[in-house]
Amino acid sequence: MVAPVAVTGAAWSTALGHGLDDVWRRLLAGEHGFVEVASPHRLRNTLAAVIPSRGEGPAPRLRRLAVETLGRAVGEAGLEASGAETRLVLGTSLGAWLDDEGEWTAPLHAWADEVARAVGARERPVSLSTACSSGADALLVGAELIRSGAAEVCVCGGVDVMTPSKRLAHSALSTMSPTRSRAFDTRHDGMLLGEGAGFLVLESLEHARARSASLLALFRGAGSANDAASMTSPDPAALGARLAMERALQDARVSPRDIGVINAHGSATPANDRAEAEAFRALFGTGPRPCVFATKGAFGHTLGATGAMESIALILALREGVVPPIVGLEQPDEDFPCPLPVGRPVRHEERLGLSLTLGFGGFDTALVFEASR
Repeated sequence: MVAPVAVTGAAWSTALGHGLDDVWRRLLAGEHGFVEVASPHRLRNTLAAVIPSRGEGPAPRLRRLAVETLGRAVGEAGLEASGAETRLVLGTSLGAWLDDEGEWTAPLHAWADEVARAVGARERPVSLSTACSSGADALLVGAELIRSGAAEVCVCGGVDVMTPSKRLAHSALSTMSPTRSRAFDTRHDGMLLGEGAGFLVLESLEHARARSASLLALFRGAGSANDAASMTSPDPAALGARLAMERALQDARVSPRDIGVINAHGSATPANDRAEAEAFRALFGTGPRPCVFATKGAFGHTLGATGAMESIALILALREGVVPPIVGLEQPDEDFPCPLPVGRPVRHEERLGLSLTLGFGGFDTALVFEASR
């Protein structure tokens, strides 16, 4: 049996703030970070969940969020990014590549190299871009590096910033809501963009125990798939999402009955919500139904950062024994196959949870975590 991987540090930068506990309290209170953000372009919606700017362009903003958030995660773990045993695995969607003229001729991974130099990393980072699954896939890759013995410590996660091209693209695709984000609600009509960063410190359990590190959680397993159905829409039958979750459960050596909490992708687009509902129905329909929550109604859709940020939210839900309400959910879809937290937090006593991320291009990734409490 493959040993679980220890999670010893985590940090996020969100539209609701930066402290793990402070942001968690705001999530439990049902708060959101959406504000009006002016645009010179005609958009379906000018609401977005943004982090206060220091006046930088997209590229330096992306790098700063990554450096600051990564540094806090490593510090919480009691480690240093410059440690000889530490590897970085960094994800984003397209970052600032489409919106900062200085980025157009640079490789897409150049931002990750600059982040690594800024934090003093001894090795070049692993960088990846799998659309909205980037942050989750960074965790998958980091866990595999540790399991294989290629690394003892990996700092993994994602970062993304809101840019004009992303706002225009989602407005043109009609994936942007003209109203507000309402995941799994009968009135769902799209997502709203956000920005942020999330990083987790993964270690081999032996390494963590040898230095008497405190554990936030255990990373038990991961699975991924690609439904190859469309560049922007999921397979209506949700075969990719289902396969990713089945592989994650198999990797974790657990059954669907063992999962008590799910942090869903919850983008609030009708196509994605339906696909997730079908995947959950197929996997959990004959046994106990896990409680499903989602955080994009609070954080916005943070694209390449979302998988890492939602993993942190799942870890906190397992650690604290409570899931936050889904912001914007008021009229739940009666056909949704699992219980949803509507209007208030829901207490639980579960130890195992799953985070599911769906990305453009058919990228589906599922991660299984276990509470360390």
